[in-house]
Amino acid sequence: MSKKGEETKKMILEEAKCLFARKGFKDVSMSDICKSTGLSRGGLYRHYSSTSEIFQSLIGTDYSFEEQIERNESAIKILEDELDFLEKEIIQNESSLSLAIYEYANIGDNREMFLEMETKAKKRWMQLIEYGIVTGKFQSVNSEAAAEMILYYYQGLRMWSRIANIGENTANNYKSIIISMLTGGK
Repeated sequence: MSKKGEETKKMILEEAKCLFARKGFKDVSMSDICKSTGLSRGGLYRHYSSTSEIFQSLIGTDYSFEEQIERNESAIKILEDELDFLEKEIIQNESSLSLAIYEYANIGDNREMFLEMETKAKKRWMQLIEYGIVTGKFQSVNSEAAAEMILYYYQGLRMWSRIANIGENTANNYKSIIISMLTGGK
């Protein structure tokens, strides 16, 4: 794909993310995305065939800590960087895709896709936790239980941030508790 085509796809995803965050999944149409991006229907359909395809592109990013671990970066530094990112997402509730994710997960066969994403996310966190334990940066904890706590605590805060005033203090508490749980206050 050309550089211009890649830039257009990136712009579509950015605009669609704002729409999905604001309206949820069910209330966003391809027409809404055309209006928001300034693209014609043909221009939009050249890149994506449906709102489902756009949404899957937004949430389907697979990432891991493998590269950072292979570079022998500190487990604490990796953890802090990731928690800083999550803390910002909690505070910036206007960019939360939680409602859209919930709606999308409950349409047709999408639930399986989310269960697979959850499994990958849990394995990703377990990998970091086990790396931290092996390198002596984290205390010995049940990596599966800790990963679940990190994931579900975060998702709960993200969902609640849509309807409650979840501020910096609460988001910082999330970060502090996880660091304390894993490092024992090191």
